[in-house]
Amino acid sequence: MKYKIHPIVMGTKVFDKSMMTYQFNSGKEYTIPIYCWYIEGGDRNIIVDTGEMSPIQSEERENAIGGKIYTFEQGLSKWNLKPEDIDTIIHTHLHNDHCENDYKCPNAEIYVHEKEMEHIHDPHPLDFRYLEDYIEDVEENGQLRILTGDTEIFPGIQAVHTPAHTEGGMTILIDTPAGKAAITGFCVINQNFDPPVEIRGMEMEVIPPGTHVNAYEAYDIMLKVRDMADIIIPLHEPEFAGVETIG
Repeated sequence: MKYKIHPIVMGTKVFDKSMMTYQFNSGKEYTIPIYCWYIEGGDRNIIVDTGEMSPIQSEERENAIGGKIYTFEQGLSKWNLKPEDIDTIIHTHLHNDHCENDYKCPNAEIYVHEKEMEHIHDPHPLDFRYLEDYIEDVEENGQLRILTGDTEIFPGIQAVHTPAHTEGGMTILIDTPAGKAAITGFCVINQNFDPPVEIRGMEMEVIPPGTHVNAYEAYDIMLKVRDMADIIIPLHEPEFAGVETIG
């Protein structure tokens, strides 16, 4: 089975760029898009992550990322979908900006790694981005499907455990007509995979995520993901904000 990937911007954040690129770009203001990815193909309506509940929709933010910002309902309607049409949600992780709209999808099976469930219910103080309010409804409704490791969700769609940004991070591998695509299970941009010359000059092939579990392991995980896919889709890369379809 081959799929098409449709990036939909459902939020943004403005912060120091080093939040993406570990020990690099400090002091540079940077705007990242927050995506929901509609995976078109087969007989199910599949999305990866659900974005922010109440995104800031401003010309300034849209100019910064080079694309339009949608609410959850607006973004899905681009593809003639409503929240209740969604059959499957696959989560890269459960930081709030990736799961705030889960509760709007009462008919969805929601795939998430067990470590994300542990941390959203009992987060470390450093991981303030976990907010259990956003998944309590779907948990009570029995919608969660808990993953313990690498899992083929459907033919042509695999979730691979990549604990770089969070302990339960899952990179989503998707077979497309253009090759195997990887939506990274960790928060990075293109520059993490394609560092500038001053970083490569230090014999570093990639830059770990600015927020990570372990910097050394995150570096190695990034190399693993880079080498397992034909198309790398960094989770917060602005390039895709103006793109209709990948693959």
